[in-house]
Amino acid sequence: MKVFDFPLVKITISFILGILIAYFCQPSVFATAIMLIVGVIFISVLYFLSHREKKLNILFGISASFLSFCIGMTTLLINTDSLQKSNYIHCKEAFEKPQFITLTLREKIKSNTYSDRYVALINTINEKTYSGRIIINVQKDSLPNPIIIGNKIRVKTILQQNSSSKNPNQFDYSKYLKNKQIYAQIYISKSEITINRKIKKDIWFYASRLNTRIVNNLEKANFNKAEMNVAMALILGQQQEISADIIQDYQYSGATHVLSVSGLHVGYIMLFILFILKPIPNTKKGSFIKLIAIIISLALFAIVSGLSPPVLRSVVMFSFIAISNHLHRNTNIYHTLLVSILLILLFEPYFLFDVGFQLSYIALFSIVWLQPLLKMICNPKNKILKYLWEGLTVSFAAQIGTFPICLYYFHQFPGLFFVTNILILPVLSFIMIAGIIVMVISVFQTCPLFIVQIFEKSIFLLNLIIHYVAAFDSFVIRNISFNVYYLLTFYLATITIIIWFKKPGFGKLFVFLISVILLQTSFIYTKKETESQHELIVFNASKKTIITKRTGKNVLLFTNDSLLKKGLKNNLTDAYLVGNFASLNDIKTIKNILFFNGKKILLIDSLGVYENKIQPDIVILTQSPKINLDRMMEELKPKAIIADATNSNAIQKQWKASCASKKIPFHATREKGYYKLN
Repeated sequence: MKVFDFPLVKITISFILGILIAYFCQPSVFATAIMLIVGVIFISVLYFLSHREKKLNILFGISASFLSFCIGMTTLLINTDSLQKSNYIHCKEAFEKPQFITLTLREKIKSNTYSDRYVALINTINEKTYSGRIIINVQKDSLPNPIIIGNKIRVKTILQQNSSSKNPNQFDYSKYLKNKQIYAQIYISKSEITINRKIKKDIWFYASRLNTRIVNNLEKANFNKAEMNVAMALILGQQQEISADIIQDYQYSGATHVLSVSGLHVGYIMLFILFILKPIPNTKKGSFIKLIAIIISLALFAIVSGLSPPVLRSVVMFSFIAISNHLHRNTNIYHTLLVSILLILLFEPYFLFDVGFQLSYIALFSIVWLQPLLKMICNPKNKILKYLWEGLTVSFAAQIGTFPICLYYFHQFPGLFFVTNILILPVLSFIMIAGIIVMVISVFQTCPLFIVQIFEKSIFLLNLIIHYVAAFDSFVIRNISFNVYYLLTFYLATITIIIWFKKPGFGKLFVFLISVILLQTSFIYTKKETESQHELIVFNASKKTIITKRTGKNVLLFTNDSLLKKGLKNNLTDAYLVGNFASLNDIKTIKNILFFNGKKILLIDSLGVYENKIQPDIVILTQSPKINLDRMMEELKPKAIIADATNSNAIQKQWKASCASKKIPFHATREKGYYKLN
């Protein structure tokens, strides 16, 4: 069956392209509205004309794709909160001085060392109605936390915009939050919070209460804390309390997908519901009752698990499968996936930029498309071997599909993923069945001790297997440089070779060879681009001074940090090297004078000693040197002043004012991020 012959494929691709164009090009609402109106008129006219003239069917198809494209653009703009006049981003005073703000707590997210963290909805700022999602950071102390999901709270504080990455090639947390429509954060202590007695009892409140009830009943049954946190992730997708060590084990073993609730988990839920409903006869009325029960159960599961993109995708997909079964129609899996994509993105277009959403769909498409081909390689007669082989081919299909995008986002690859999946598959199947039973019982009462112990020991065994595989960390390939050119050409080559393998032909072979040439071109272009780069970077590091000088792929690092000199890993420099396809040639003690591209650079450290005859182009200030900056600028006459993050905030404010009075550019890495000199 030719997937790309389906009209739904073209409509979905056009819709996604519309979202992408609106996201990256940011067209005006007026221009998008005009395009949408033109698209509606165009398709309406062609719809009536195509009945009389069949030759116009091609134009009708093009107009349908164009309209879908316009709807995609419109959908993203409508769902962009910052474009709404009522969004708090437009209240400039709230970012400048403290204001009285009322909020409703929506969701608890992963805490850090210092704060409990929540997603909240803003209601008012200084009694004026505003809207929008925001993160609240509540400082941890010895007092019990009085707030719960659904609380309406009032605080007097200042909104702080999300700061973008301050070092090159680092994860941009600001962009990540922006894609979730979160534009600012609040930092408060418990004493600053006034809690309204009235609680907003919406669907989020009841979901949180249900979640809390399950946790409390599991704690009453003396469920081990470490195993319980993994259980909450496995069954309900709640990863907030899992320790960093356990998450790292799952990453290194290639089993991270187990902790992310997806199709596997929702499939078990659906099978469990069907098992419970088995006594109901398959009459017209009985079938309808089963359908309603399945849809309601899946919807409740999605809400309790936090409405994450993978859960939504799986719930929507399995709901369509259930509806098709009820209507006694053959379900085309590609149609089901495409409809689920359209429905989800129609309501939440920003899910398209969620890594979990991308990985889940790519993995599922790969399994559906590629697994039957891999399965044909071997056909074991033994049932156990056949079961293991099917599990292994599913794992390989998913890994082949997600391999390029995993390298692009995470720059590492777990070499023992196939071993992990073979070992955990039987245990995981049991855990999912036992976990559903335990969670259902825990909703109503404390689960019987023997069931809890069985469930707990099975999770302990799972963690033990994962930890054992993760211990072979030499099989984890890290720091793999991979850019967008590689990503696109790798996928093109992968798709064309699979198409050729499925049904060999000269035309398909020719297309595959073209894709290989494009892949090689991406390597050549990247190498040429890398070798042409020459730059000096002053990093934003609070406890040490780090400066790199790059010529092509060779990087020379200057630092005053003794640990870096010994060759220990550093996240700042590692991210820079990986992102620029570079390698570290040498690490040297920082010098007071550097030369780069014909420019003389003077570094003044805590000693504050310098020669007034040097006449540098750029001065770098580190470790809060006690100098008279005005006198230094008069003597040296630099063209720019750079202050890294080792300097105190107070002294940097004085320097900034002095540079402004002298009209000399001042760059503080703590405020503006890293400094780059080409």
